Amino acid sequence: MPDRPTTITTAPSTRVLSIDVLRGITIAFMILVNDPGDWAHAYAQLDHAKWNGWTLTDLVFPSFLFIVGASIILSLHSRIQRGDSRRDLAVHMVRRSVTIFVVAMILNLIPYFRFTHLRLYGVLPRIAVCYLCAGLICLVTQRARNLLAIVVVLLISYWVLMRFMPVPGFGLPVRDIPLLDPDLNLAAWIDRGVMGFLQRTIHTGVLYEKTRDPEGLLSTIPAVATTLLGAVAALWLRRVDGKITPAITKSQCAIGLLLAGLLSLSAGLFWNLWFPINKKLWTSSYVLFAAGCSLLGLAVCYWLVDIRRFHETKLGSWLTWPWLVFGSNAIVAYVVAAFVEKTLFFITFPSILGPTGKPLTGWGWIYNHLFARGHSTELASLAFALCFVAICFIPNWLLWRKRIFVKV
Repeated sequence: MPDRPTTITTAPSTRVLSIDVLRGITIAFMILVNDPGDWAHAYAQLDHAKWNGWTLTDLVFPSFLFIVGASIILSLHSRIQRGDSRRDLAVHMVRRSVTIFVVAMILNLIPYFRFTHLRLYGVLPRIAVCYLCAGLICLVTQRARNLLAIVVVLLISYWVLMRFMPVPGFGLPVRDIPLLDPDLNLAAWIDRGVMGFLQRTIHTGVLYEKTRDPEGLLSTIPAVATTLLGAVAALWLRRVDGKITPAITKSQCAIGLLLAGLLSLSAGLFWNLWFPINKKLWTSSYVLFAAGCSLLGLAVCYWLVDIRRFHETKLGSWLTWPWLVFGSNAIVAYVVAAFVEKTLFFITFPSILGPTGKPLTGWGWIYNHLFARGHSTELASLAFALCFVAICFIPNWLLWRKRIFVKV
């Protein structure tokens, strides 16, 4: 594509390309792990941990929220320079969050539009809430020490609630019930109560796992902390060339990201001894561990792209271009993936029964006839997922060629 190298090298000087590359990698991996050909035959690292512990898949969503936090700082800087008032910025954040939430609800309703089965929680709603909360906080203060203090308060408060708050009807964690019991923890109890109330009043609201939800209400507290840690990382990036004093060099920036990543990762593993790493509960140890991995990923991308200018080489332009395309309209890519998935599951072949004895869906037909060929394996499931990612890439590529960047 003749326009590819030009587009990459002529990005505005205030833009941090490593953030764009990391965002693209993250959203592509998010689609990959969400859409295997056969969920029963997915490689272990391409599926979530059953409960405590982690896999590579468990690092994807926090990485995206981390990037959301970083993007908040970079966006605020450019919009303030254009003369936008804090009131205008706050209104913009509220409008954008509401838009993301509405899009999520529409996707949840498709294709049957059964309002009684509407899931109010989810990936996009959590992105909307975390973006709004972190954005408003960053409007009030953009000092790293203040943001880190807020992160500490959020993580310790969540740990105290989950460890020392009695769960009504079940008792005190550790003493009466196991710590972080899947159904008897405080977060699950609150979510069941909230959805029960909504079902009685407005007759809608369900939990993803029936008795609990991985994107529930209480666990949004530490998820906001994840987003704020991304904002702190962006403040560090802005020290380069004196955007924030004291100024640092690009090499110092990369080293700082690397050291911070190792420190955060180690802190998460240490806290894991008392408060286990758990993605579905978004535990405080998980926040630190995942943020450490995000910082290490950002350090590598920053060194390759913003320091070594790897994307300006012939090989580098080919290797980084797909991630820049994906990252340029990340929410669009996610929405397209969800829509295509729902469409394929909506299509059914009543006369053809699948392995479970139910009519085969469009998803199942494509997987069984083109990939599994009657014998499902982890490799076949991965091959389907990779092709699915490639298909979701096409709309983003078309938008990229037209220089259309959808600001949801």
